[in-house]
Amino acid sequence: ENLMKKLMDSASERKYRLKRAALVIAMLFFALALAGPQIGGRLVEVKRSGIDVIIAVDCSGSMLAEDIKPNRITKAKAELSGMIDKLKGNRVGIIAFAGVSFMQCPLTLDYGAAKMLLGIIDTDLIPRPGTEIGTAIRNAIQSFPQKERKHKVLVLLTDGEDHKSGPLEAAKEAKKEGIRIYTIGIGGTEGELIPVRTELGAVADYRKDRKGETVYSKLDEVLLQKIALETDGKYYRATGMESELDKIAEDISNMDKKGLKSTTYTKYENRYQYFGFAALLLLLLEFVVSGRKGSFLLWKIKWKKW
Repeated sequence: ENLMKKLMDSASERKYRLKRAALVIAMLFFALALAGPQIGGRLVEVKRSGIDVIIAVDCSGSMLAEDIKPNRITKAKAELSGMIDKLKGNRVGIIAFAGVSFMQCPLTLDYGAAKMLLGIIDTDLIPRPGTEIGTAIRNAIQSFPQKERKHKVLVLLTDGEDHKSGPLEAAKEAKKEGIRIYTIGIGGTEGELIPVRTELGAVADYRKDRKGETVYSKLDEVLLQKIALETDGKYYRATGMESELDKIAEDISNMDKKGLKSTTYTKYENRYQYFGFAALLLLLLEFVVSGRKGSFLLWKIKWKKW
């Protein structure tokens, strides 16, 4: 009891409050430092260079064929999404086509938006049936900058079943505009049934034409090879390894680049170190301050004259 009384008498309430306040404020400063505060900044100009790449995706009914799992359209979107990731620095646009075509995503450097709009594409997006490759190529021609005759690439992914839209004539027009076309054929050349599924995913029937005959969809590689050859591009067959996308991306990276629009943004400076340093000082203060009456510090500093 006497010991407790002596200890209580020697304790300083004022210094105890000071130590507690230093500890609380130090924890607050540590929390602010961990939040990564950015105060003040400077203008930074980023100049981009690249080329314009438009991706045309076949979303006709034949893309539901399952010779590539889970089906052609799903595989196509997965491959093209991966390709967009490989095209950093280049503007990307997306065209969806079936019996008609339209610009799903104008040329942009916002790859997140491009991938999101690519994900929306499905076989019920365009109500008009058919596959008009020529129409898609002409749409791409109009979507590229008209004043340039280079720095343009069209990546065309389809099963190649064209319905008299003049794709080779459209390819010749594209060549005059300086557009290089890379064609990717997806599907098999032997012919594949197109399943009609129920809401639960079960196969209810197979697609039939107007005469009631079962439709077989097969890849027309010859047409796609001719389109690519006409524009000094290349034809690839879609594979599970997606090596064709790496080859196309590599070709694009080796092409002459043009200056794209420069972007100016504010780069904020990190200031977390100031809060961290203040927190350390306060912790040091809490440690060295004595909680007893009399001496302010835990130990006395003796000065010695030399």
